[in-house]
Amino acid sequence: MTDAVLPAVRAHLTEHVAGAPGADPESASVTFLGLEPIEVLRFRSTESGVTRFVTLGCSRHPMGDPTAMVADPTRGPRAELVLSLRNAEGITAGVHRTLAILAALPAVEGVVLTEDALLDLGEPLWENAPFTAVLLGPSDIPDLELPEPADPVRFFDAVPLTGTEAAWKRLRGAGALRDAWAEAGIDVRDPNRGQPRM
Repeated sequence: MTDAVLPAVRAHLTEHVAGAPGADPESASVTFLGLEPIEVLRFRSTESGVTRFVTLGCSRHPMGDPTAMVADPTRGPRAELVLSLRNAEGITAGVHRTLAILAALPAVEGVVLTEDALLDLGEPLWENAPFTAVLLGPSDIPDLELPEPADPVRFFDAVPLTGTEAAWKRLRGAGALRDAWAEAGIDVRDPNRGQPRM
């Protein structure tokens, strides 16, 4: 099962994200000591100006309780992360490594990626970025169903957060933060966006 998951995820992403039918994304592989490599795929849309960075490797194994005596190799939630940025050419140096670090959290720290989770690195998500954390939310990429008894692979939008926004989320919750963005007309895909008034 493990060997078949990532090719299926890649094909699924190419079908649902690629800007042109059959277009292959650019990719970068990131390796951490003691872990299997994590790829970060980059899909560019010239039509919308949005670049999507998608991890490939987090879903290789199901996420589970790191204290369990025996890990279930088949059952358990699986996920990949999606970072979407508008007009991001030339300003996202280092984003591949950052996404790979976030995607490695389940294997390294036993984190289970879920909707509304806050992942805080405490350092810029890419070179000179004002963002130090991401908020996970639902993606428009549909779940990828895997053969039984495996759970499907879910795709979570990873929305960049400033330190102030991360504090807002901790204090008031993800829903209140998203409401603040909506009220202020914030485009969360803008890598140069301002903060909502809080």
